[in-house]
Amino acid sequence: MENLLRPLIVVGGAVVLTLLIGWATDLLLRKADARHTETPLWGLLRRARVPYQLVLCAALLRGSYAQAALLLEHRVAVGQILTLVLIGSAAWLVVRIAAAIVESSFSRYARAHTDAARVRRVRTQVSLIMRVVAAIVGVMAVAAMLLTFPAMRAAGASLLASAGVLGIVAGVAAQSTLANMFAGLQIAFGDMVRLGDTVVVDGEWGTVEEITLTFLTVRTWDERRITMPVSYFTSKPFENWSRGTPQMTGVVLWHVDHSAPIELMREKLRDILRECAAWDGRDHSLVVTDATPNTIQVRALVTAKDADDVWKVRVAVREQMITWLTTEHPYALPRVNTADAVLPPGGTVPSPADGTAARRLHEPPRTGRV
Repeated sequence: MENLLRPLIVVGGAVVLTLLIGWATDLLLRKADARHTETPLWGLLRRARVPYQLVLCAALLRGSYAQAALLLEHRVAVGQILTLVLIGSAAWLVVRIAAAIVESSFSRYARAHTDAARVRRVRTQVSLIMRVVAAIVGVMAVAAMLLTFPAMRAAGASLLASAGVLGIVAGVAAQSTLANMFAGLQIAFGDMVRLGDTVVVDGEWGTVEEITLTFLTVRTWDERRITMPVSYFTSKPFENWSRGTPQMTGVVLWHVDHSAPIELMREKLRDILRECAAWDGRDHSLVVTDATPNTIQVRALVTAKDADDVWKVRVAVREQMITWLTTEHPYALPRVNTADAVLPPGGTVPSPADGTAARRLHEPPRTGRV
């Protein structure tokens, strides 16, 4: 009976004690979260309850396993497994606690600052810093796990002796990966591109959705995802429409007839913009920028608070102006001249047959609308 009760008491007691401590800790965190609503730290720390309970359970079992007298012939293997679980769960707990602290700090920073560009920059830096911290903790945990094996400790001297050669080989083999990692850190602290920025890369317009240490994801306007190495943004030029202030100026072009009523088009542009909610009211203009034998080019400049709104303003102005010209001033639409050529002063042109006969043109000019 003692052989049965001893392991049951030891193992069961460790599990029950873990659940009780975990429940009590979670209760305290919930009360602290309800009391301190100005910070989400206590609520975020509750996400670490699973690794926290694993650490407690593994530590209790590792310390009391000798008294359990269970699987004595495998006590070394069981102890090794409990040690590995303890190291892994401790690393998991450290990452969760660090993530909670960093996310809570960023949340307070975002509430205290109204500059969206600065908030996006800090969010990008925080995201990459957390990835670096997780990677470092993971590497240290794996190294600690390996050092628990006697064979690995014995091989430590030889590994240190060959560390220089292995480092050179690894550096050459992982050259592109290391370049992307350093480029990711450069992006985070160089403030070149941030999460939420509107960019144009390789002719594609989109929003930066994710930044990691090795790649960057851009979500296009049609909801495609373009994944690019972060080294692209440190070695090639790209457009960042969110750099500085997000305000933008849009251009709308029309090709109209020479008789188009320019002044009336200016008045119509003002009327369209007054009814357009996306226009920010900063500026607008309409001028003739070019002339060809058949048409003139009219350019309108409009402003908006960001890239999305400037697109809406351009579309609305272009559509409503064309509709207004078609309805109220159809003569202003582009036309193609189909009249015969004007004759030289003599009134005749050489005939292509013999070069001497002449012909006169008596038909009036004809025009056709495009």
